[in-house]
Amino acid sequence: MGVNRHNGRTSTKVSIEDEIAHLRGLDLKVLRLRWLSEFQRPAATHLPRHLLFTIIAYRIQVARLGDLDSATKQVLDRTEPKESGAVMSARLVSFDQKRTELTPGTVLTREWDRRSQRVMVMADGFAWNGQTYDSLSKVAFAITGTRWNGPRFFGLRDKEDRTAVGARS
Repeated sequence: MGVNRHNGRTSTKVSIEDEIAHLRGLDLKVLRLRWLSEFQRPAATHLPRHLLFTIIAYRIQVARLGDLDSATKQVLDRTEPKESGAVMSARLVSFDQKRTELTPGTVLTREWDRRSQRVMVMADGFAWNGQTYDSLSKVAFAITGTRWNGPRFFGLRDKEDRTAVGARS
């Protein structure tokens, strides 16, 4: 098993999932020791086991995959602690829509009916199969013959409406 060094610590090449699964089995005392090795200071005594686990698991993911980008951190920093789930969900949907604005020249691909479909984002719409459409939903309809949410068809949106998810929390 290979060994990597980062941030002055030694870690073996274990998958993130395996490392987090291992954390789940640790008792409070061992989690506090792991916290000490991660943060170079003892954990606050009031933190319960589930929070120690969650924070350490997040730290493992950040070390391997990177942290949130600054724009996402700013959105989260501006949220009020007492905001309802629906308000927070609406804020995140708005933020996400701004982030997924498509740049002309981007090519979207989707396999449909065992054939790869390629759509080019144009300044004035979307080009597919020699024609220009003014929305992704119209492209999806042309490909499938049925009504689709275009961004969802091309994987740009979650399967569930995000505002509905926020309203349930």
